[in-house]
Amino acid sequence: MNMHPFISGLSPEETRRLQEAVLLNTAAALEEDIGTGDLTASLLPADRRAHARVISREDAVLCGKAWFEACFHAIDARAAIRWHAREGEPMHAGQLLCEVDGNARALLSAERPALNFLQTLSGTATLTRRYAEKVRDTGAVVMDTRKTLPGLRLAQKYAVRAGGGANQRSGLYDGILIKENHIAAAGGIAEVLQAAFALDTRVPIQIEVENLDELEQALTAGARLILLDNFGLDELRAAVALADGRAMLEASGNITLDNIRAVAETGVQRISIGSLTKHVRAVDLSMRIATL
Repeated sequence: MNMHPFISGLSPEETRRLQEAVLLNTAAALEEDIGTGDLTASLLPADRRAHARVISREDAVLCGKAWFEACFHAIDARAAIRWHAREGEPMHAGQLLCEVDGNARALLSAERPALNFLQTLSGTATLTRRYAEKVRDTGAVVMDTRKTLPGLRLAQKYAVRAGGGANQRSGLYDGILIKENHIAAAGGIAEVLQAAFALDTRVPIQIEVENLDELEQALTAGARLILLDNFGLDELRAAVALADGRAMLEASGNITLDNIRAVAETGVQRISIGSLTKHVRAVDLSMRIATL
């Protein structure tokens, strides 16, 4: 797979994992849609060639080129795709995004899965960009969560990066987030943190707290990454003062485009937003095909 469809700044390992995700995602999407064969596309002569144009119907951030390309190349390896817009950059209503030349049957069969990926990932990138622009110059970073569409976690987390946000852990295997039920089962904040530190896994260890008293307990127990769950603005300011640089603080819960700037200005370093990947509205794109 060519490297150019991804945004810049990814590590070799991140790129490798994304390449694997692209192949798995697109294979599943094509199998789901085409199954034993595209009956409608079979109405065309097998050797018919076609030209397609993809146009944006709205202003958005483009994301998902690798998935789009993989859908077409899985059916027609010789399909030629020429992009007129860059990954992670703004696109405008009426803008020509790309042109595709290839076998007519292949273009028709790959059209819907390819657009589904491009529209969905562009939707995530677009929403992330709106949040990221709200906190510009505050020192806070917008972050995602594990509230992703099943099977598309790496794809959506990539789209968050393309939109200007940052990624949390990918799953339960590469980071520890201690929540209220973990605390209760372990016997308390100090006890559960001690158990986490004893694992010596070298992955990030974060603990969620619900009030200032729990924050003080977490700080005393050595927590260096703390999630402030549903804190109000006054509580967030008090939490930043209490932590006084001893830990990185992350605000989460009821964050909207209307209040994120105020949250960032309290001094928290991170703001996590589940709706980036959970409440996805696909970007409106259109593909038109003409036979040659």
